[in-house]
Amino acid sequence: MALIRIDGDDLVVVIEGLDKLWSFKGSLTIPLANVRGATADPGIATEPKGIRAPGSRVPGVITAGTFHQDGEKVFWDVRDPSKAVVVELADERYARLVLQVDDPRATVALVEDALSEAR
Repeated sequence: MALIRIDGDDLVVVIEGLDKLWSFKGSLTIPLANVRGATADPGIATEPKGIRAPGSRVPGVITAGTFHQDGEKVFWDVRDPSKAVVVELADERYARLVLQVDDPRATVALVEDALSEAR
């Protein structure tokens, strides 16, 4: 699972527990200027993931790490698709972050409010 917070002009994602091991990442820091938006999307887990490198995938259990699809890199950390949030990025290493969070609605509101304030 991931914790998302706003720290000044940055979106900070902290990967928790063993997900750090499975995803090969402990945290990500993205300037808010490069965040296009966030949506709750429980259906994204059914979409093709692409090629993992590096990452872990056990269908129905966990999808974590970097996946390459259609020329883009997408970072995943999802065990429970019903709690998935997609953060769209621009001019970053990843095109999207697909993250499991405790409260998808609150997380989307946090990101969208921070983007509104930054603009």
